[in-house]
Amino acid sequence: MAAASLVPAAAAEFELLGEQARPDDETYWAGVADNYYAVSRQVVGLEHGNFGTLAKPVLQAYQRNITRVNEQGSYYSRRSLSGDAERIRSKAAKLLGVGVDEIVFTRGATESLQALIGGYNRLRPGDAVLHADLDYDSMQTAMRWLKNRRGVESIAMAVPEPATHQGLIDFYAAALTAHPTVRLMLLTHVSHRTGLVMPVAEIVSMARARGVDVIVDSAHAWAHVDFDLPALGADFVGLTCHKWIGAPLGLGLAYIRRARVDQIDRFMGSEDYPEETDIRDRIHSGTSNFAALLALEDALDFHIALGPLAKAKRLRWLRDSWVEPLRGYGRLQMLTPADPRLGGGISSFRLAGATSVTDNLRLARTLLERFNLFAVHRTGVAAGACVRVTPNVFTPVQDIERLKAALKLLAV
Repeated sequence: MAAASLVPAAAAEFELLGEQARPDDETYWAGVADNYYAVSRQVVGLEHGNFGTLAKPVLQAYQRNITRVNEQGSYYSRRSLSGDAERIRSKAAKLLGVGVDEIVFTRGATESLQALIGGYNRLRPGDAVLHADLDYDSMQTAMRWLKNRRGVESIAMAVPEPATHQGLIDFYAAALTAHPTVRLMLLTHVSHRTGLVMPVAEIVSMARARGVDVIVDSAHAWAHVDFDLPALGADFVGLTCHKWIGAPLGLGLAYIRRARVDQIDRFMGSEDYPEETDIRDRIHSGTSNFAALLALEDALDFHIALGPLAKAKRLRWLRDSWVEPLRGYGRLQMLTPADPRLGGGISSFRLAGATSVTDNLRLARTLLERFNLFAVHRTGVAAGACVRVTPNVFTPVQDIERLKAALKLLAV
């Protein structure tokens, strides 16, 4: 889709550079912010990990789609929805580099991953499953629930700090050696707690060699860090569309490699599709938000026009602009390493000796009340709670400088 068709006429003269955009070109990214996003400046927003702000063309498409669906009513859902959904599913599959029959829409990564975890049918009593402290809470709950669902042992591990690329691979290898009955493992691609990016392909390959399947949580990875889904080697992946892709809330995807679909149960015996291996029977969301699904097409178009790699580089550059100058400064502890393979735009920090939830609630509140900087505390990290900073592509470097100045005062 041409850049001019993605914006209102008043902004049509601004040219998206796509993959040619430099991550440190503040004039260009300010133009992206001004022309494509309407963001409140009531506070300095450094928490964009919860969901993604819709770009203007996506918001406008969403609003048009709400009107269209509302006007047409069930005539739309019964006559047009199926064709539209399959067209958009094909576009998403193409962007991910997988077969259209290998993905299915969900209401978010949580639904995707719960269906994959709960539906995985190769477990037997006496087997074990493995998860870690950096995994998302709902996914940890699902892995523990497998004790009742499948009669297996659920083993929780703590990812070591500081992390290194080889150290993470060795950590999971050691865990599987220590627990030889593990048959299924949960692996979070990009941690929502610390921003740590796992060496997924290497860990999946190592696990497969030991007869262990891996369910990958890529909710924070798609459209955030540069990766190729088929190259991960994972057979089961959960993704979301309302974070870094920037689609409306309530959209996700589940991926199952074609040859493995039968190893995820049909959801509650769903028989909506005649083929037993139709991936769409692995999810049953009921009546969903049709207008949001339609707007996903515009979100995918805008993501492509913005440049997936340029976007990933911009997010990484913003993160490096505050993390690296402050690494080792005063009491600051950065929870993602400098290794570019292990980080994206998200990073978390804590102050030495301040590891409790109360400590980090107070720290996040101080950033907001004293400096007008909005970030969020994160719990569940075995080594201690922390505060997460998540910029977006439209975040100006001035906001990063304000964060750096505040942390220098607080870290002494």
